[in-house]
Formats: sequence, structure tokens, C-alpha cells
Amino acid sequence: MNEAIPFFTFQPGRDAGASAAMEFYTTLFPDGRVLEERRRPAGDPLGEGTIELAEFVVAGQRFRCSDSPPIHEWGFTPAVSVWVTCDSAEEQRRLFEALAVDGKEHMPLDDYGFGPFGWVEDRFGISWQLSA
Repeated sequence: MNEAIPFFTFQPGRDAGASAAMEFYTTLFPDGRVLEERRRPAGDPLGEGTIELAEFVVAGQRFRCSDSPPIHEWGFTPAVSVWVTCDSAEEQRRLFEALAVDGKEHMPLDDYGFGPFGWVEDRFGISWQLSA
């Protein structure tokens, strides 16, 4: 059976790495947890202790990620985002405010004619669309 799992490529030489992002995300969501984490060993030329491959869950969705040792010309883009349907306006506000710290607000929390909504890019460069 085919399976699609979103994959985040972090570049710790340019930004924060996968480990910091996973720790942040899994503390924001009640179901947040790391399922698997494989780090590069001591002496590894690609970066000792960096994430070779990891998998985590937030908001019922599995994600995979890694730290890319080379710095690429590209990064994350808001054209691809994580959509989260929140259980309440309070949860939506809490998540939006936490994700916005050192990030960017693309669309502040408001009612845009289709219900409460906010779009924010977190400090790691991942975009989140939050509806309630």
C-alpha cells in the first residue's frame, strides 16, 4: 500500500535543526510525540548528533524530518502549509500565539468570512493554517 507522509528538511547550518522543531511541536499538541529518532553518531562527517531521520506526530498527523548537512539555496515556503482544525477558539489562539513567536503572521487571527482563521509561519519556517 502506498503511504504519503509530509517530510521536513531542516538545515541546521542556516536555521534551527530538526530536534528543536520536533521538541517544540510535540509540546504544543496534546498528542505530540516522537515515534522514532535516529541521530548521526560521534565523528560522523555529516554532523554528530544531528537528525539523520525522525518521525513524530502532532494533531493526528505523522511527519518525518531530517537535518541536511549541506546548505541548500531553498528553504521552506508558505505555499505548502500544515492545516490544523482546532477544537476551540482558545486552542486556536494558544497555538497561533506560540507558533508566531519569532515567526511571521501571514494572516492574523480573524474571521475572513469562512470562520475563525489564522495563518502563521513559525521560527523554523514551517507555515501553519489554523481554523476553528
